[in-house]
Amino acid sequence: MRIQNSSFRFKKFTVNQDRCAMKVGTDGILLGASASLPDPAQILDIGTGTGLLALMLAQRSPSVKTTIDAVEIDTESYHQAKENIQQSPWGDRINIYQARIQDFAIACPHQYDLIISNPPFFINSYKSPQASRNLARHSDSLPQTDILQIARQLLKPHGHLAIIYPTDLAQKFLDHARDFDLFCDRKVYIKPIPQSAIERILLELSPTKYPVQETFLTIEEEKHVYTQDYLRLVKDFYLYL
Repeated sequence: MRIQNSSFRFKKFTVNQDRCAMKVGTDGILLGASASLPDPAQILDIGTGTGLLALMLAQRSPSVKTTIDAVEIDTESYHQAKENIQQSPWGDRINIYQARIQDFAIACPHQYDLIISNPPFFINSYKSPQASRNLARHSDSLPQTDILQIARQLLKPHGHLAIIYPTDLAQKFLDHARDFDLFCDRKVYIKPIPQSAIERILLELSPTKYPVQETFLTIEEEKHVYTQDYLRLVKDFYLYL
């Protein structure tokens, strides 16, 4: 689900998004609020879009030693994310780069404790005439195998990749991960309402094998009535919770 407003106000920061193809949405908020976060940490945000994930992780991390590298390929999204970050309380801890993440990874001199991404996932579906929208929504420029290759290269031995996918693509991602010696140790199964099917899975993978933790999260009891689990997760971010 995307939020269509030209700006979205959180408790501690505002995300302007009129120039970004990928708007603030439930997937990103869930990922930013629930990804396992060491503290302090070096973090890489792949495809930052509006800067949402970088800003959420900066808010969650109390340590001034935590730094975030946010990478965005689209020019307009890059400039808007840069403005969002500069206007936030954490502009000194978030570095933003305009680049293909594949090129950034080749030149990157260090590794990360956490790599996070809300990736494009449409495959072989109708494409918009707007190139930036295609970059944000379709996986042509960022296939699953590229994400995994980058994670394998740039993660510290005990670091984690946190990512969210629709159910079918999450399983494909896990199948590919075996080829890169990345091991899943956390799965969060997400349902919109109790009686619906699982629609998203939040995954965390590491070069090191850990016991697998599996949990379930339902967003709403019914329309506009949020579950207590969801409210606990996002209460530090949503303005009116």
